[in-house]
Amino acid sequence: MRARVLVRPKAGILDPQGQAVERALPALGFAGVRNVHVGRLIELDVEDPERLPEMCERLLSNPLIEDYEIVT
Repeated sequence: MRARVLVRPKAGILDPQGQAVERALPALGFAGVRNVHVGRLIELDVEDPERLPEMCERLLSNPLIEDYEIVT
């Protein structure tokens, strides 16, 4: 089974990449952009999708500063 895991910084956690993108977009002529957050997408084929939350909590994300969402 192919699964996708979206990993993003938790609310209130400093996101320097998101801030850099938020500053750069208006400079490139894209007005009205705010609250930019940069995360990552992890795609993987798994035999047992029930183990995905464990994989996310132990390796794919940092539970202290990141949230994850599993999309199957």
